[in-house]
Amino acid sequence: MESAEPAALISVVVVTTKAARQVQQIDLQLPLGASVRDALLRSGLCSLAAQVDGAPLKVGVWGQLRSLDDVLRDRDRVEVYRPLQIDPKEARRLRHRRQRGAPR
Repeated sequence: MESAEPAALISVVVVTTKAARQVQQIDLQLPLGASVRDALLRSGLCSLAAQVDGAPLKVGVWGQLRSLDDVLRDRDRVEVYRPLQIDPKEARRLRHRRQRGAPR
């Protein structure tokens, strides 16, 4: 009688934001050898992975851009990046103008 060995699992976190300061985190257990695509499909974010507003979505692991076929390791953090709404330099200029105009 053969005993079935349990499949090796890895713990992965998938993180995305729908809007500024609205972080959604999904903890997953995936089989060893799972890809970024597998994590997105299992998390239920596969529709996001296709595209947002007609532009392909960027995905990374721990802040480094990755392809959907990259293999994940235990405790990886898969990050789904949304497109920038405003250029960061312009956002700083706007914040600076608002702060300068505020009474002290």
